[in-house]
Amino acid sequence: MPAYHSIFLQDQDVRVIGNFALLPLRTRTRGPAYTLPPLPTGTSDLDVDPDGESYDALDEVLSLFRANTFFRNFAIKGPADRLLIYGILFVSECLAKIKPAMGAREAEKAVMTAALDQFSIPGDPTFPLNQSYEAPGNKNDAETLRQYIGQVRQELAIRLLARIYAGGNTPSKWWLSFTKRKFMGKSL
Repeated sequence: MPAYHSIFLQDQDVRVIGNFALLPLRTRTRGPAYTLPPLPTGTSDLDVDPDGESYDALDEVLSLFRANTFFRNFAIKGPADRLLIYGILFVSECLAKIKPAMGAREAEKAVMTAALDQFSIPGDPTFPLNQSYEAPGNKNDAETLRQYIGQVRQELAIRLLARIYAGGNTPSKWWLSFTKRKFMGKSL
């Protein structure tokens, strides 16, 4: 059974830096991403319709995370898949920061610290996936990509915490069961 790929692969007018797609996001975090319209009134972040105009790549990362985590190989079909891979690896990193006994506030602090920490981008010597990602063409593109990835990390952290702590002040054991799994045997 093959891994699940991004539904945003067919989007044509997407800005690409290196070979990393800068897809529009439904976000409240500042950054270079084009902002999608907010969810309709009464719709939860947990049940966004994939066919809706507010469905974005981060919703896709969170919905495909658990299924794709079981795969050691992933054939990249386009720039949107690279964003999916990065998102899945970042979610894995966040789950490693959350312990079963942590309350919501403590986990929020740990995960948001991880989101805001210094990180490498494609082309940096410490970036773990340089063999699959191209470096940005110039310094302006590199800075834009760094800002976009920072925006993705912050928004993913917020949405992940909302899913893990949807039932109250204790983390979901169904999410934490994926703490030790490594997608493609990699980590950020």
